[in-house]
This record gives sequence, C-alpha cells and structure tokens, in this order.
Amino acid sequence: MDSSRLEKLKAFLEANPDDCFVRYGLAQEYVKQGALEEAIAEFQRILETNPDYQAAYYHAGKTFQKLGRTEQAREVYQKGVETSLRTGDLHARSELEAALGDL
Repeated sequence: MDSSRLEKLKAFLEANPDDCFVRYGLAQEYVKQGALEEAIAEFQRILETNPDYQAAYYHAGKTFQKLGRTEQAREVYQKGVETSLRTGDLHARSELEAALGDL
C-alpha cells in the first residue's frame, strides 16, 4: 500500500477540495489499494461537484461492479450515458454503453 501517495493526494485536496482531477486520482488510488467504498465516495463527490466529469461515471460503475452492486453500477452507467449525450462526448458514451452491455 502506497500510503505516501494517498497522503499527498489528501493534502492536495485539503488545499483545494473542489479539484476534481486530484479527487479522481485519490479515488483511483483507493481502487488500487482495494478501498472500494472510499473510492465510491470520492467518485460520488466528483459527480456532485462536476456532473460532466465523464471518467467518474465509468470508474464508479466499475467499482460498484467489483463490490457486486450491479444495480448501482447500471444506474451510474446510465446517468453517464445521459450526460455524454448532453455534452456530446461520443467516446465516453460508447464506453459507458459497452459497460452497460457487459452487465
């Protein structure tokens, strides 16, 4: 477990709590370390702050799947597809639709 990386990311967030890029890095670090509930909480904070942050939908869905929470994964993927349609992000849309199809 790389606690120094985790601590650095937390320190960056303390200085700027609305930095979605840093929060996304923290969520990914939690996933890497197996702290999946903590990762979900960070992905959700990202989407509350910036609902257009497409990568958070995909990775939140994957994390829900790892936890065996398929219905929550489906909901996140679907919301991500809706967002990608609104923002015109065709790449995100195709990834999210593929993830939905794999459920």
